[in-house]
Amino acid sequence: MTGQKLTFENASDFVGKELGVSSWHVVDQNMINQFAACTGDNQWIHVDVERANRESSFGGPVAHGYLSLALIAPLSMEIGVVPEDAAAAFNYGIDKVRFLAPVKAGSKVRLKVTLLDFAPRDDKQVLMKARNTLEIEGEANPALIAETLAVLVAARPFP
Repeated sequence: MTGQKLTFENASDFVGKELGVSSWHVVDQNMINQFAACTGDNQWIHVDVERANRESSFGGPVAHGYLSLALIAPLSMEIGVVPEDAAAAFNYGIDKVRFLAPVKAGSKVRLKVTLLDFAPRDDKQVLMKARNTLEIEGEANPALIAETLAVLVAARPFP
């Protein structure tokens, strides 16, 4: 983000602007395997390294699309997209998500976030909409673009 921190009072200044970019993070085979174990999605394209190296059109194993999507939350927290004067932030959903390129095991990804809307619901809650682009180092296309929604609760009423 710019030198200015996002708050409930100045959020309208940030609408349409990039809030920030995370650092690069490696999506390695261990992370992919752990995600498969948690979700039960053990499709060979993700977890069978030898077969994926042999048979996959991607030349090896790739991360689950939903693993890539799940990275939005921690990477957006790294960027600091929740206003500093928020008492709480809750995932409200996703308006749109498109998986554009596979994340190959061992790839580095980073998140770029743009604020699309900051709409008050009452004097303490806001619905925040953001465009999240998960970039893959060295790739022309991002892994995904997702429009996420969050309900933010202000620590105190705002104008």
